[in-house]
Amino acid sequence: MICCTVNAQNSLTNRYGNSASGMDADRYDRYGNPVDSSAVNDASTIPIGLSSWVIDQRFGNITEIPVDTLQHNFQNTNDTGGLLGHYSYLGNLGAPRLSHIFFDRKETSTFFFLDPYDYAVMHPDNVVYTNTKSPFTNLSYFKHGSSRYGEERFKAYLAMNANKRTGFGFNIDYIYGRGIYQNQSTAMFNGNLFFYHLGDKYNAHFSFINDNLKVAENGGITDDRYITAPEEMAEGRKEYESVNIPTVLNASANRNHDFYVFLTQRYNLGFHRDIPQAENDTMPAKQEFVPVTSFIHTIQVERSRHNFRSDDNVENYYKQTLLDKENTFVRDSTVYIGVKNTIGIALLEGFNKYAKAGLTAFASHKLSKYSLMSLDPLKQDKYNETEIYIGGELTKKQGNFLHYHAIGEVGMAGKAIGQFDVKGDIDLNIPLWKDTVSVIARGEISNKLAPFYMRHYHSKHFWWDDDMDKEFRTRIEGELSIANWGTRLRAVVENIKNYTYFNQQALPEQKGGSLQVVSACFNQDFKVGIFHLDNEVTWQKTSNETVLPLPQLSLYHNFYILAKLAKKVLTVQLGADVRYFTKYNAPAYAPGVQQFHLQPTDDLVEIGGYPIVNVYANLHLKRTRIFAMMYHVNAGMGSANSFLVPHYPINPRLFKIGVSWNFYD
Repeated sequence: MICCTVNAQNSLTNRYGNSASGMDADRYDRYGNPVDSSAVNDASTIPIGLSSWVIDQRFGNITEIPVDTLQHNFQNTNDTGGLLGHYSYLGNLGAPRLSHIFFDRKETSTFFFLDPYDYAVMHPDNVVYTNTKSPFTNLSYFKHGSSRYGEERFKAYLAMNANKRTGFGFNIDYIYGRGIYQNQSTAMFNGNLFFYHLGDKYNAHFSFINDNLKVAENGGITDDRYITAPEEMAEGRKEYESVNIPTVLNASANRNHDFYVFLTQRYNLGFHRDIPQAENDTMPAKQEFVPVTSFIHTIQVERSRHNFRSDDNVENYYKQTLLDKENTFVRDSTVYIGVKNTIGIALLEGFNKYAKAGLTAFASHKLSKYSLMSLDPLKQDKYNETEIYIGGELTKKQGNFLHYHAIGEVGMAGKAIGQFDVKGDIDLNIPLWKDTVSVIARGEISNKLAPFYMRHYHSKHFWWDDDMDKEFRTRIEGELSIANWGTRLRAVVENIKNYTYFNQQALPEQKGGSLQVVSACFNQDFKVGIFHLDNEVTWQKTSNETVLPLPQLSLYHNFYILAKLAKKVLTVQLGADVRYFTKYNAPAYAPGVQQFHLQPTDDLVEIGGYPIVNVYANLHLKRTRIFAMMYHVNAGMGSANSFLVPHYPINPRLFKIGVSWNFYD
């Protein structure tokens, strides 16, 4: 993988290699994110000159990304289980999910109620900004299952420019799933407005994000034997239609509303210099602005609200009742408001031959306000927390051989005292014949306090107040990839002291002492003519399977034919994939707090040891992508242990289709 960068902030930083598609051929970027190796952006796919990028939330640094023209595995882009099936989820599109690969799990966020919906919500760092000569629009529609019990998703993205340096646009994402099982519906809508200006001296990115999520909660089916041994149930049937299987909850739902206002801006100081010309060029030399120092300011305002409503009268479902004990109705709610400001000054890389790296110093201040339910129904419990950090960043992005990045911050006041986080990565890109061997090393050491809602939460059935000890983590990671060979090997080891988790009662708890996790992941793709076989094997081991249960082995295999037809304007991919992980005591799900937790000791069930097989066809014709898939074709065959989460069956066989169009002049 070769990384290319320019020093000017109004230029885009490409971390995806120098292939025609702007992506690394092993379908992963340098940070391990899957990308498409088969997409080549040409005039028949997207407008010439169009570029897209995302920014980081701290400094607004730009990272160029491939325009969304995914062809390879397009059928999996709307799969709640993820592109390679790493996630366990409750079945329905839009349902909560958790990766069974430990090192794929993201850090618990401030408003953790949204964490299980990470694929459906927007944040400032995944807003896509686009520079385009003419208005660009993408429309996508996905349909799964029947019209009565099916799932649908509609996505729209529009970008346009006011001039060469200024652009704006919006995107919307609507998910609706009726659910194959009772009381399982999802309804989610998020929208985003964005604006940017990339001048020589002044740069700015702005986004307004609004997320609304409503999820009906059924608590799982009442008895797993409806799936595993239906003949043992009262009716004595061999098969039960999914919508007729009783569920634990019938009148419960979670609602979450979240919005962001985000602005990052910087002012550059620098100088102008002549652009090098050819020797025989007689035209007057053009000049370019070279930034030397940047003054950075970022502000983000977030307001989030969580509500859990239930009219279910279920005995012994909740371990405790603390509010309104005479009434079965549940009306839980909490509100979070956060305002964070970051200021920084950066000495930029590459403004002269001696500036081999960029250096940034920064400070941040965050004020957080929380409203929780109180034992007094006429009052609310209010909490305020302040955090002040200072830190620095060192980075080298230019050049083809060596790149590195290191960033660290330490708490100075408020709840930040005693907290720190230091992490970095380095990569070497070694030419090998006509290929490049990429060797990457990453490391991180941190001492952090658990997010507020892990320490404080009040509701009718869940109540805790515990400041907890800080969680101390040390992680070391190595990665080797050879693009043209389709080879990628990744190994990670992490030690965690005071590991924080949700116990058997769905309450936060810390494990005293240390816990270790080690993992190795191997990707190898094969190609013979039009025949392809993509493979991923992940092995992982935890030192304490009671506190942190993990499947030791996770597999993904995808066999397909890839060919170009109709004078090579039509790309066809026909194939089948399989996902599998070994049995383990998978985390259960608690609707009342929207979190995955350890299974109760009196209700332990093993999940896994069951393959999911999908058969699909992908078509790509110029600006249009289409797929058709038969999901879970092996439903009803062999083992009946078709669960990803305890008591939540995998959806039965479903027919899925999807289409995506690009529109531009």
